[in-house]
Amino acid sequence: MTATQPPLTARLFAMRFSSTPRGARLARRLCGHRLDVWGIPYGSDTHDVITLVAAELCANAVRHGHVAGRDFHLLLTADPSTATVRIEVSDTRGERLPCVPPADGTIADPLEDGGRGLLLVEALADRWGCSPRTGGGPGKTVWAQFSTPGVTPTA
Repeated sequence: MTATQPPLTARLFAMRFSSTPRGARLARRLCGHRLDVWGIPYGSDTHDVITLVAAELCANAVRHGHVAGRDFHLLLTADPSTATVRIEVSDTRGERLPCVPPADGTIADPLEDGGRGLLLVEALADRWGCSPRTGGGPGKTVWAQFSTPGVTPTA
């Protein structure tokens, strides 16, 4: 008799965070920790890119999607069967949709302090977009997806 291994299943991490800079920072740190636990180690290019995009999406939820008394939600999934990692950040401001960065990568005011975050997301993610908030309720979900060839999330 031979032992068979169960198929690898998708990994999932979901949590609500206060819509504050502290909440965004905690979300980024927990996302990085979860990736490491899943076999995408700290310091690897894949880990750093996914964590950077998660940080940007969480910061945007706090800065542009904040509604007093409402949290934002982070969903991180890793699917070993397709070698993909997906980040979804939901906030409660459905009327403030992210602007698609210009194709040439320019920004309106190069001296301005912000406005480059979605350029990073566009450059680093394989795909990204915005949809009505998953699970219902008011707001939107901004997501980014990454191919992780050669990396099989485990644990």
